[in-house]
Amino acid sequence: MLGDVIPELVLVVGGVVVLLYALAVPRRLQSGAAVLALLTVAVAAATTIPMLDGPEAYTFAETYARDLPAVWAKLIVLAATAAVIALSLPWFRSDPRSGEYYTLLLFSALGAVLLAGATDLKQFVVSMLLSSATGYVLTAYHRLSRASAEAGIKYFLLGALTSASMLIGVAYLFGLGGTTTLPGLRTGLTSTSGPGLAVAAALVVVAVAFKLGAVPAHAWMPDVAEGAPAPVAAFVTSVPKVGAFLFLARLVLVLPPDGLGWRPLVAVIAATTMTLGNLAALWQDDVRRLLGWSSVSQTGYGLLAIVAVQRSELALPSLLYFLLAYVLANVAAFGVVVQLRGRTDRLTYAGLARARPLLAATLTITLLSFIGVPPLAGFAAKLSLFAAAIDAGYGWLAVLGAINTVVSIAYYARVIAPMYFDDLAGPVPVLSRTAGFAAVITGSLVVLVGVGAELLFRAFDGIQLLPS
Repeated sequence: MLGDVIPELVLVVGGVVVLLYALAVPRRLQSGAAVLALLTVAVAAATTIPMLDGPEAYTFAETYARDLPAVWAKLIVLAATAAVIALSLPWFRSDPRSGEYYTLLLFSALGAVLLAGATDLKQFVVSMLLSSATGYVLTAYHRLSRASAEAGIKYFLLGALTSASMLIGVAYLFGLGGTTTLPGLRTGLTSTSGPGLAVAAALVVVAVAFKLGAVPAHAWMPDVAEGAPAPVAAFVTSVPKVGAFLFLARLVLVLPPDGLGWRPLVAVIAATTMTLGNLAALWQDDVRRLLGWSSVSQTGYGLLAIVAVQRSELALPSLLYFLLAYVLANVAAFGVVVQLRGRTDRLTYAGLARARPLLAATLTITLLSFIGVPPLAGFAAKLSLFAAAIDAGYGWLAVLGAINTVVSIAYYARVIAPMYFDDLAGPVPVLSRTAGFAAVITGSLVVLVGVGAELLFRAFDGIQLLPS
């Protein structure tokens, strides 16, 4: 049984070791914590890869799943965490408490991993709280920054509100189904449960929407993207979504297909989220805030796969591929911001292609991937999501997604065009080779994942969540 959670145990032990190291060594050696954290992630990934060929099963009395979606989610989370660690090393070098930061980062990644494999409502609650509590602290880690503190408190207040709704919803579901495990709820919940089931499901969905940055709990996303330390913004706006999307897919599988209109509800949330995110991004002159609203819109696209669950064989493969494409592109985009020392005013990106052509190319690749330009990863992701929605009978949602994609070209072009066609605004200092390397490598993976889309979809073909 313990063998099913070796990667999770590695993250726990690694987080504790990093914390003890940070407490024991002098300030000048605090950066060594980043090396230990990176080693922890590497060991966790090495113990995860063999699980791709291992047996799929529930573990710990059906409260946790060792299935292929959970394994792929772990790999995505770990890859993104490794990139964020590389971005964080130069960013936090002068912070006297930088060692503790990496402990929080590892535990936050652990929360996302646990959420992806959760098949029990209690496990869901613990995973959400672990991911959220560490995220609040990471967001406000720059203690002397008003913007960081403001982003942290906004994130915390909205998280506290949705955590309350989560606990109430979980209590309702337990009362209605007589159990907290998802397999048990699949048989315990019935369409005759009345309005109580609808209320319970809605409360839990709102809590997951917070973690996803979806309407109606989306307001924290642009604030965190703008005010948090840039490496933290890269992490918090993308990595927790991996676990949240997987749990939401598991949850809707166990809800009664008749008598509870969860599919139209998720479709409305998807439509509202992508539209609001794109429209709000049109007016942004702050690149980080623009990326925050872009993250909101990308969540809306991802929800198309949830709408298609049980109705289309493309639903889960398209969701996993979308998460891989989105997380890589988001981390790479923020990686460029990190390498440019947090440069955030859109006008200061003018002429960047002349001064820093590799960084400009990386940022361009990520933004074009968000749009869905071939052969980048975002193209195959959106194409498969739209196909899944159409296959599920929600063609109108795919059309709306295509319209939103066209709208998004306008605000991404407001960043890309000046980089290549305007004069250089001034000197362009960079942070370090480590951050630049991490940003460029992650951006290159966006291209490779796009080119290798067929191979990845073959790997995802026929993949199923255990509760189905």
